[in-house]
Amino acid sequence: MSKKYGDIAGDGGSDIIGQVTAQGERLRSRMAFIRHKVAVMSGKGGVGKSALTINLAAILASQGYRVGVLDADINGPAVAKMLGVRMQSLPTGESGIAPASGPLNIKVMSMDLILPGEKTPVVWDAPTQRDTFIWRGTIEAGALREFLADTVWGELDFLLIDLPPGPYSFSTVAQLIPEMIGIMVTIPSEVAYLIVRKFTVLAQELKTPLVGLVENMVGYVCPHCGKLGDLFYAAGNGERMAAELGLPHLGGIPFDPRLQVSTDWGVPFVLEHGDSPAGKALSHIADKVKLFLGEGLG
Repeated sequence: MSKKYGDIAGDGGSDIIGQVTAQGERLRSRMAFIRHKVAVMSGKGGVGKSALTINLAAILASQGYRVGVLDADINGPAVAKMLGVRMQSLPTGESGIAPASGPLNIKVMSMDLILPGEKTPVVWDAPTQRDTFIWRGTIEAGALREFLADTVWGELDFLLIDLPPGPYSFSTVAQLIPEMIGIMVTIPSEVAYLIVRKFTVLAQELKTPLVGLVENMVGYVCPHCGKLGDLFYAAGNGERMAAELGLPHLGGIPFDPRLQVSTDWGVPFVLEHGDSPAGKALSHIADKVKLFLGEGLG
């Protein structure tokens, strides 16, 4: 998908203010039919945010909740692949664009569903490299606004938002959905802890309520004896970090190689391995999210 600099700059005769105002009204109207908006975030890449997002979505959908997933990673979208919907077309009507339908009727919107081909990169074209850098943030913010405002989400109990690393997309979505709450994700690594601490402070400054902290990859379950061994030297420090940040510790998820296989095949891990240690940990986290939102258990 290639956006041209001139297309964004406009021709001087466009009613930009009117268009943005109308889009804002559509966004508020769409969000009014969604009870809970939950962002999965970290600030750090490679901690398993997308895998956590799609598995939480599958757990909630399996319990009868109406669930949607927004892939907010414009430049590296992965959710469509992980939910097995990459080849679906997105019908467009007067009311907007229909999201893809994943397992258990999970509604999915991602940049990956809009690109014309599997190998097509997201490229932002501008006259100079400096212009590309400046306009890229503006275009990405506009894309997120369009995904939220122009997608026919319908009535949902949960919209899970998979946020990319870094503060910009989070700040944009937090402004668009002020009622959004967040789940912070880390791995047992001092480098990850450092970045997640900074991102937690940002979330608190933006008044985004945080359900708590999830520590992913806390250990490795031996396929032979079933015992849990450490993957990282700092394993288990997530509870200490959560206490330091004043956040509930939602739980630790052990690494399971089948998680990677399930995401490659587009089938949420918990639908096939819900009784595994990782599957049980994910279900426990989903229960804590529901309790935070007053949904109870079930």
